[in-house]
Amino acid sequence: MIHVQYFARYREALGLSGEQLSWVSELACVDDLRLLLLARGGVWTLLAEANLMCARNQELCSLSEPLVDGDEVAFFPTVTGG
Repeated sequence: MIHVQYFARYREALGLSGEQLSWVSELACVDDLRLLLLARGGVWTLLAEANLMCARNQELCSLSEPLVDGDEVAFFPTVTGG
């Protein structure tokens, strides 16, 4: 099982804060998960943004971060402030 969390405007646009997806061996890295979600089409294309940030098990990571069964992955937009 992969636990996926969505934060900030991603949560608002998708209408959910998170979901659990069955583990499949094709999910070798965070980007594979992102591509799986992008394939849903529609509003899910927001996960194609260049400024997308992600975390694996509550640690910031790159899209190339490896995944294993039981991981938690969070997607969130870059936050700016002044």
